[in-house]
Parts: sequence; C-alpha cells; structure tokens
Amino acid sequence: MFEPTRVFALRHGQTAWNAETRIQGQLDIGLNDTGRRQAQQLALALADEPLVAIYSSDLLRALHTAQALAATTAAPVHIDPLLRERSFGIFEGHTHADVERLWPEQAASWRRRMLGSAPEGGETLEVFGARCVPAVCALAAAHPGQSIAIVAHGGVLDCLYRAAVGVDLAAPRSWQLGNAVINRLLFNGERLSLVGWGDASHLDAEPG
Repeated sequence: MFEPTRVFALRHGQTAWNAETRIQGQLDIGLNDTGRRQAQQLALALADEPLVAIYSSDLLRALHTAQALAATTAAPVHIDPLLRERSFGIFEGHTHADVERLWPEQAASWRRRMLGSAPEGGETLEVFGARCVPAVCALAAAHPGQSIAIVAHGGVLDCLYRAAVGVDLAAPRSWQLGNAVINRLLFNGERLSLVGWGDASHLDAEPG
C-alpha cells in the first residue's frame, strides 16, 4: 500500500516583472529585492519541515527560491525543466495591456482559457497541463511517506490545484497564486489532493 507523499507546492518569490504585470513565461527573470526577502521568509517558515528533496524549475526565479529553502532545511535541490512556466511565445516580455492592444484575438483566446490555442510560438494549455502535472506526480511517487517541495511558477501551481480538486483546465480561476506562499498537497500513488492553499502568514512578518 502506498504511503502518501506530502507535497509543498511553492511559487517563486516576486520579480520586477510580476510587479509590472509583465508576462515572463520561460524568459529567465530573477527575483527582485521583495522576492529575495519573500524567499527567505518562506525558507524560515519551512525550516522545521522534514523535506527530503526540493525539486525546482530551472528558471532563476524558482531556482533561487529553492536554494533559499535548501539553506534552512538541508534538503538537496534537483532541477527539473518540466517544472518550467508555460511558454507564452510572442506574449513574453509584454504587459497584459500590451497583449490586449497588440494581439486582441489571441488575447481573447487566452482570457477564455481555450485549451487548444496558444500565443504564437507558445504552448497550449492542454500541452502545458500534460507536461507539468504528470511530472509532479512522478516526483511525488518516488517519495512515499516523505515530504518534498516543488518550487515552480504560477501556471504550474494553477494546474496542480486543478488536478487536486478536479477543476477543468478551461474553467475560470477563483483561487490565488501568490508569490512565496505555502500550498500543501498529498499524493496517494495515483492522484493529488488538496490539504491547504495560499498560506501567506509567514510573509506578514517583518524581516529580521
């Protein structure tokens, strides 16, 4: 019988582009000062968790967040490109307002969460979900009865939440995907389930 894996599903700390509502996708944008502070606060909040492994996207904003967590937990960091954010093609580097102005038809498809459509040069939602959710399940399956952290991106966490609660990829989103908040999932050997989402209490503290 499979003993469930505890999964901490974590989004990277803030970047300057997050603050500007600029679409990052797979562009390699690092943390800003706020993001570095958030990563430290997240690391302190999870310092006593018995993590056996930290799996991170290879993009710097996630990797630097994962490395901060590794410094307090002593868990090793493993890089997995399958945890990258969705590729947004021509949208990347532009603000939401830019996208609406420059590519109104593609922007409309994006807003409607059309599974088979993608910005030019980017991934469809369908392809993205089929990339990241099985990757996380495979990582969790390797650690029955243990605790792991997944450090990734808003889009990845959105897919994980949907998989855990049974919400279709095309459905509107009503949950938050905050930077450096703590989300808790369980993997039972077959699927993910939700334990807790959006714990930001550690981010309210003044940095020491």
